[in-house]
Amino acid sequence: MANPILPLWENIPDGEPRVFGDRVYIYGSHDRFGIDKFCDFKLKAWSAPVDDLSNWTCHGHIFHTRADSDHPSSVPHTDHELYAPDVVEKDGKYYLYTYIVGAKGCVSVSDRPEGPFTYLSTYEYAPEDAGDEGIYNDPGVLVDDDGRVYVYYGFEGSNMNEIDGKSMYRIIPGSLKKRVIDDRKEIPEEIRFYEASSPRKIGNTYYLIYSPRSGSRLAYATSTSPTGPFTYRGYIIDNGVDYPRGNNHGSICNIKGQWYIFYHRMTNNSIFSRRACVEKINILPDGSIPPVEMTSLGFEESLNPYRMTKAEIACVLKGGCFVTEKDLFTRTVAEIKDGCEIGYKYFDFGKDFSTKTMELAVKTKGCGCRGKLHVFSDQEEIGCVEIGLGDGIYRTRVKNLTGRHAIYFKADIDLPKDQWTSMFFNWRTICELEEFVFLK
Repeated sequence: MANPILPLWENIPDGEPRVFGDRVYIYGSHDRFGIDKFCDFKLKAWSAPVDDLSNWTCHGHIFHTRADSDHPSSVPHTDHELYAPDVVEKDGKYYLYTYIVGAKGCVSVSDRPEGPFTYLSTYEYAPEDAGDEGIYNDPGVLVDDDGRVYVYYGFEGSNMNEIDGKSMYRIIPGSLKKRVIDDRKEIPEEIRFYEASSPRKIGNTYYLIYSPRSGSRLAYATSTSPTGPFTYRGYIIDNGVDYPRGNNHGSICNIKGQWYIFYHRMTNNSIFSRRACVEKINILPDGSIPPVEMTSLGFEESLNPYRMTKAEIACVLKGGCFVTEKDLFTRTVAEIKDGCEIGYKYFDFGKDFSTKTMELAVKTKGCGCRGKLHVFSDQEEIGCVEIGLGDGIYRTRVKNLTGRHAIYFKADIDLPKDQWTSMFFNWRTICELEEFVFLK
């Protein structure tokens, strides 16, 4: 399953990945496509077998703050949007920790990891024992090996509390710690805590994944204790490198011995329509996690150039183009103007040395202006596709490739000679890219 890893109609940002039994689950926010607000009044869960990460199942709605035609509200105290949840297992029960905008967060329970979850309580605490005004922004929960439970949370300041492991919602008096990650003003901006707390324990080391104030990165800090202090170690991924940037939120997960970073990236030329993505990572013997680049791969080892590649899995979008939804079944790269660049990492072309050339076919939606898409393998131009005025499939010869390569398209518009017409066409798009395939 390539990036984004869920079906094209699904917008699940802020993903918390958890392996329960023989399945990996994604718990996250739920964005509504095409509106100018974050999140929804419901949460959904998706899962896949650990042996088949291309086969994702939707478990439907697991929690609501507003009733709909099929579900009553899950909470008695608010009808606000649900942001960034987490789910943990303890003593055979699964606990959902929800962040509700402008209201007290709450804890719910289920006998199954896919829910649905039944409301237990809001957090119970004395005022002096809760940071973040008791809202518990972006809660991330850790059940330690000794059974003790900790919640990490905060907005523009990192906090943690210990939770009573019997109730799973009562805050233990005196357990509040602030600035679990050092966020003093003299600390560089790219390091200082902003939001999106997500704890993990690996061996004897405690990790806290979070979003720093740089916004588009996911960083991590480590400690020898669940109560910190946590020391900044670096960042793992930046979803704003050569791509329309936005916030980032996610975490790390080990699936059958391979570590991954789950994150999200933007669509629809906004910061709101966010979609779940994943990249492989390595954790070195010293506990560090080298940064990884955004790719189109997701759980795939490589992309197959001889199968149709959907334009929407682009991991490089430069010059103003963006992925958008045309209808329920179609997402394209739109607003491709002169100089735009669209990139895909990485294809494996195999070892066919029998020919010097092959063909490339691209399917586009025309926008009334002729142009070209120059085709690059890594940094080498291997061909050029002439694009007509209307919708169509256009073919061209390109250099035969072997091995593993990134593929890029760079747009070149043939502007009219007349000055006024040229000015009019200067902002027009050359086309919308739908899909492409290499032919032999």
